[in-house]
Amino acid sequence: MYGTIGINKIRQEKDKFVDLAQKMWDVPETAYNEVNACKWTAELLNELGFEVTTGAYGLPTCVTGKWGSGKPVVGFLGELDALPGMSQKMTHMKDPVVPGGAGQGCGHNLLNVACLAAAVGMKAELEEKKLPGTIIFYGCPAEEVISGKVFMARAGAFDDLDFAFAWHGGTDNNIGIGTMNGLNSAIFHFHGRTAHAGGDPHNGRSALDAAELMSVGTQYLREHITSDMRIHYAYKEAGTAPNIVPDKAAVWYYVRGQSRPLIEETYNRLIKVAEGAAMMTETELEIEFLGGCYNTMPNKYMAELTHAIMVEMEKPTYTEEELAFADALNKQSPNYESATAAGKLEKGPIHVEVNPISTAPGGGSTDVADVQQICPCIMVNTATCNRAAPGHSWQITACAGNSIGYKGMLFGAEVMVAAAMKMIEEPEHIEKAKAEFIEKTKNAPYKCPIGPEVPIPQPQV
Repeated sequence: MYGTIGINKIRQEKDKFVDLAQKMWDVPETAYNEVNACKWTAELLNELGFEVTTGAYGLPTCVTGKWGSGKPVVGFLGELDALPGMSQKMTHMKDPVVPGGAGQGCGHNLLNVACLAAAVGMKAELEEKKLPGTIIFYGCPAEEVISGKVFMARAGAFDDLDFAFAWHGGTDNNIGIGTMNGLNSAIFHFHGRTAHAGGDPHNGRSALDAAELMSVGTQYLREHITSDMRIHYAYKEAGTAPNIVPDKAAVWYYVRGQSRPLIEETYNRLIKVAEGAAMMTETELEIEFLGGCYNTMPNKYMAELTHAIMVEMEKPTYTEEELAFADALNKQSPNYESATAAGKLEKGPIHVEVNPISTAPGGGSTDVADVQQICPCIMVNTATCNRAAPGHSWQITACAGNSIGYKGMLFGAEVMVAAAMKMIEEPEHIEKAKAEFIEKTKNAPYKCPIGPEVPIPQPQV
């Protein structure tokens, strides 16, 4: 088995990895506010022999760890941010630590550490075998707002990579090659004029009216865009009292789709809707473009190679206590009945087999996509929670601070090490992955969706 030395190193340093993941679970930090996660990650990287940079690529909470020299250059894509509103104790019933607080509802504490552990394992193997190569671990901020890696890409962070691995925890052990959506993200701010809503409404110009008219126009726009496009929104500001004509309103939009040209076309049409709403209400429009990302483009060759390795590897085993906890979570899940009907729970409350490679498209988005547009890259998925857990849920938070999550995290790290070492020790695999990448991108070179005029958000903690 390739990567044996690296796997042994991961197991040797297991307690350090679990400790970092636990600290990130205990102190969840939202996008661009990952001050402690960045610091703790940097400390462990330094302890384990990496050249560490914090504030990398101009992002205050971005951390990188680099080791080695020469080719190939291999990247591991960690993530640091937690989700707002996902606070949860380690129990099988919904019970937040801090009501309304942040929590690891996407398991990024595990994600960060799985990729860090893979980098550590690979370093040990290259050292032992005296092989050339450069390893770069990226502790990336703000994946949940789909812009951290895009800002990094704008600064050239991934340009020198020969290939890269990402990892994500979830309900299954699998590798997917289906396409997830790209997106544009922007807040539309309307500025009007206050007035007494009862006494002199004719003197007011309602920013809320403009925002609502934009929403109405967007509903009509939906009829005239392609069926694979998605537009969704949330109000950020909508006035203060019924008797005051609102002079400020803001609404946050995502435009998602299967290709950058379609996303940009639809986004530009959405801007026209907003401009029309402002014109109708005699308000002023300000557009705060937050960022955008590409649709995913996983490398099929790398996926097949890694999947074959994953199938053969030793899988995690679970204690009776862990299985009972997962079973209790499943029974609290809104997906329990459908998962039972589909036979997903017949083999136990936690997924232990490896699914076939999935080609199903995904409706969500990730900034890992932009790395996949720059170099060959795949995302490995391993089970870190109960089978019926909904995405972005308190159940995932509960498992992300539990031994169930840590076992899946370490298994994912081992899979990445084994696959990366096979590619390094048999370089023809790198060349085949690159050939596929070049064929896919030859007529569509990467153009960063975030222009130089967009500032990098700063920590608000």
